[in-house]
Amino acid sequence: MSETHGPAGTFIIAQATTGETTIVPNAGAHGSVEIAVPPGEAHGAGFPPFDAHTFPSQLIWLAIAFGALYLLMSRIALPRIANILEERHDRIADDLEEAAKMKAESEAAARAYEAALASARGKAQGIASETRDKLSAESEAGRKSIEAELHAKLAAAEVQIAATKTSAMANVRGIAVDAAGAIVNELIGTAPAAPAVEAAVDQAIKN
Repeated sequence: MSETHGPAGTFIIAQATTGETTIVPNAGAHGSVEIAVPPGEAHGAGFPPFDAHTFPSQLIWLAIAFGALYLLMSRIALPRIANILEERHDRIADDLEEAAKMKAESEAAARAYEAALASARGKAQGIASETRDKLSAESEAGRKSIEAELHAKLAAAEVQIAATKTSAMANVRGIAVDAAGAIVNELIGTAPAAPAVEAAVDQAIKN
């Protein structure tokens, strides 16, 4: 550090380490002022937070800032975050509950649909079976009616055939008796007795 006299009433103090100059007013006409400026306290000597002389104040302000930040987080930020998380949890729980309810409703609807489908199938099978039995009964009744009608017609035909056969045989017998009588008459010249001719014809028919 160097000291020089400037204009009247002032001292000029220069620091050799930093090159800074400080002007100090003179206390008197012939008085002297001694000012000691340590090199570490000069402006631009170093980064202030790294200055060991300011550590206590820095720690105090750090504690104050941390306490203020803690109060701010605990009183404002954290409750809001907790409320948001709680609302989200409640919303998720409501959504899960609604999903479970909808799933239960869909399963109940599916069971009801399956029951209705099974009932419809049972009714359809019952109707089909009833219709089949009804048609079978009607067919059986028609078949029996046709068979009875055919049997009746067959019996009538057989009766008619028997009557026709009997009539034809009677006619054949009469024709045979007449022919036999005529043939015998031609052969022997005399007409045979009618009972004898009829007996001979009857015997021939039986044979």
